[in-house]
Amino acid sequence: MAIKITSDSTCDLGSYAQKYQIGVVPLNVHLDMETYLDGVNITPQDIFRYVEETKQLPKTSAKSQEDYEEFFKEQLVGAEGVLHVSISDKASVSHKVAKTAAETFGGKVKVVDSKALSTGQGLLVVKAAELRDQGKSIEEIEKELIRLRDKVNTSFVPDRLDYLYKGGRCSRMAMYGANLLGIHPLIEMHEGQLGAGGKYKGRMAGCIKRYVEYLKEKYPEYDKSRCFITHSSADPELVEVAREKVKECFEFEEILETVAGSVITGHCGKGTLGVLFIAK
Repeated sequence: MAIKITSDSTCDLGSYAQKYQIGVVPLNVHLDMETYLDGVNITPQDIFRYVEETKQLPKTSAKSQEDYEEFFKEQLVGAEGVLHVSISDKASVSHKVAKTAAETFGGKVKVVDSKALSTGQGLLVVKAAELRDQGKSIEEIEKELIRLRDKVNTSFVPDRLDYLYKGGRCSRMAMYGANLLGIHPLIEMHEGQLGAGGKYKGRMAGCIKRYVEYLKEKYPEYDKSRCFITHSSADPELVEVAREKVKECFEFEEILETVAGSVITGHCGKGTLGVLFIAK
């Protein structure tokens, strides 16, 4: 009997979830009175249209305890156990709810706080799947993820600050100043919580190049297995700039591209791009 690896839709793995046989529980996205399921019946384009028309951000929410219990019950069919990698506890109540739900399964379901989101979370999910395929026990996988989670680089650079302002994450003055002067802040995750890092000025392409150079300097030693270039529907030309710069600065065996789902997009806005990997 196999171990099932699962995660929240905020892992932003897209088609890679199916490739690595990951079970995904979709978080909720609320547009006015309608509730949608992230990655199921709503797209980032729906988010962009909603914000343009209403000038408001969509609301997002975790699944209920009952939802998680039902999800884990389904995943346990034919499995000896489930290891669920959640979005950071400091970013969502999803971790606490999932952990409470797991307690009803007598130790067969374990929940690990990724201390990350988007493909920072996704990197740990993929690592868990690889360890599963190597025949590791659920306890061994859990232990390794806890060891690795503080080494995950979760960072990104937004194109504009409109969504961050609407979400209360920056002031109106900061938003206008940044948009007027072409300033793009670096957002990094520390101990499970997002915070501002440096700032880049100029065209987004040049900012992304300097961002990748910064990552190379900050993380001279890293897991060369893979990195993710994850973006919220950024222009293909910008993604290619990031890819070429990553190839120049790093030696990853594979560079994977994913598009952020509706939950992550709803908080960061169109054109945000991050390069995410595990450091040593």
